Amino acid sequence: MIRVALRTEDDVLVVEGDGTAPEQLDARGRRARTAATIDTTRGRWRAELPLRIARWGGAVRALPSGGYELRLDGAMLSGVGMPRTVGTTLAATLSDGTLVVGPPLADAHADAAGQAVLERAYAAGGEALENAVFFESFYGRNASCNPRAIDAELARTAPGVTRYWSVVDLSVEVPGGATAVVEGSPEWWRARGSARLLIVNDWLRRRFVRRPGQRVLQTWHGTPLKRLALHRPGFDPRRALAVLRESRRWDVLLAQNPYAARILAKAYAFVGRPVWVEGYPRNDVLRTGDRAAARASLGLSEGDRAILYAPTWRDDREQMVDFLDAERLARDAGAVVLVRGHSRTLIPGSDRAGSRVVDVTGYPDISELLLAADALVTDYSSVMFDFTATGKPVYFFTPDLEHYRGRLRGFYFNLAGRAPGPVTATQEDLTAALLDPGTSERFADRYAAWAARFNARDDGRAAERVVARLLDQGFVERG
Repeated sequence: MIRVALRTEDDVLVVEGDGTAPEQLDARGRRARTAATIDTTRGRWRAELPLRIARWGGAVRALPSGGYELRLDGAMLSGVGMPRTVGTTLAATLSDGTLVVGPPLADAHADAAGQAVLERAYAAGGEALENAVFFESFYGRNASCNPRAIDAELARTAPGVTRYWSVVDLSVEVPGGATAVVEGSPEWWRARGSARLLIVNDWLRRRFVRRPGQRVLQTWHGTPLKRLALHRPGFDPRRALAVLRESRRWDVLLAQNPYAARILAKAYAFVGRPVWVEGYPRNDVLRTGDRAAARASLGLSEGDRAILYAPTWRDDREQMVDFLDAERLARDAGAVVLVRGHSRTLIPGSDRAGSRVVDVTGYPDISELLLAADALVTDYSSVMFDFTATGKPVYFFTPDLEHYRGRLRGFYFNLAGRAPGPVTATQEDLTAALLDPGTSERFADRYAAWAARFNARDDGRAAERVVARLLDQGFVERG
């Protein structure tokens, strides 16, 4: 007989049984794994499976939310269950060999009825505004991008400001000195309603009721090549209404460059309100960051050529595209290939594996990956506009160019005619371009024109300028 329980004080799954002890017990998820230590005493065995792990050299934190196959010597541990149990950093259930991990919401708040109670209390208001900022990046899946860079500058120049970070669960590591608030928790609803300033890089989820004096800075998360919002192909009145409702929540929109400012303002009907063209704070690290430390965190050796493969997501599929054989590219190009899926593929997707292939979709911040990489391979992702701030080469792998441009999204300009690097349709052509020592020279003029247009304000001081404006205009006080 096998017994399973969660030791709640340290979030360890304790599995006990009689007879011969297994050699291995582990939990295998899409983006993370954890293994147990097993002890035997007098014909009984006991396995302790930690549900907290350290990733990418960071601190030990809760497992990311999701399903994990609980395997005993390689076979699913079926016939054993555990009801939902809330620990210190997570909640867990076990059924038919699947361990489901989620945020540590109390039972009273975990279901739709509990959330409805908290939402009504939030909407009713009553809290006084505090000198605080509520940050959210990519719907709380990580603490990254422009909000994180602004957070760092705020912490430096205005240490009296309280900083809350919205996170989907406690696997997300927030900046030092900030407070993580788990989405849907009473603390999350309270912080969202009491912070003087909300800084987000995507749509505000859930119900939003603006308090008198509360402001929203929308940083967005990239200069657009593909058509957005009201500009997407096909008119959908529900989508148009949602876009208009969302953009009316924002007080200020941040843009990387004048081109992005024009596109974003039109796509979101953000008319008659301020757009700050200050460069992207997330790109400051590309000028000021520690490249050696970023490479070390990825396990890269000094002599490794690191190619970052970062395709965008597709409207017609949940998971990352599979056009590229990353292991073959690593072998043919003599490089380490870092595979970075879009944030929208983080949860439904799973890590790629292979010799000299490192899946970095779950890496906390893509800006450090741009710093560490020697070259970028992308398709239609806005990462192309960030990477050129480094001066390093960009290559485009676009086997579905006509389908994407003609049917899925459409472009704001002709990529093939302006791209700062070769646009390829086959892996053979991509590899040839990567190995050609003359590629960078052939695209030098295009690259320079591109960087002048899109990266003129990516000078390492964008966060400083944004925070100065926030303080000067009274969005928050220095404290």
